[in-house]
Amino acid sequence: VQLQASGGGLVQAGGSLRLSCATSGNIFSRNTVGWYRRAPGKQLELVATITSGGTPTTTNAMKGRVTISKDIAKNEIYLQMNNLRPEDSAVYLCNVFPSSGWPFGQGTQVTVSS
Repeated sequence: VQLQASGGGLVQAGGSLRLSCATSGNIFSRNTVGWYRRAPGKQLELVATITSGGTPTTTNAMKGRVTISKDIAKNEIYLQMNNLRPEDSAVYLCNVFPSSGWPFGQGTQVTVSS
């Protein structure tokens, strides 16, 4: 089962985007899920996680500029990103955390122009 990210796009520096992560079944109610990003030439980087109980954590990658949340009724997890910078340009993906054994989906491209 893959988790599918959507909501990316082209935004100017300082702008905002909200990404969505959807899946089937009860993955979100049984696992911690993370938002990751992969920029060209860089390793996969964890941005934020949210536990099955709804406790959010943000890593230093985008600390203070992102909020992770989830809607159990809609079976979706969100990443609200504010004050975006050109260096935030990457493919953003969602997956179970830790991700070992869980295949990544294609992700959604976020491009921030200066």
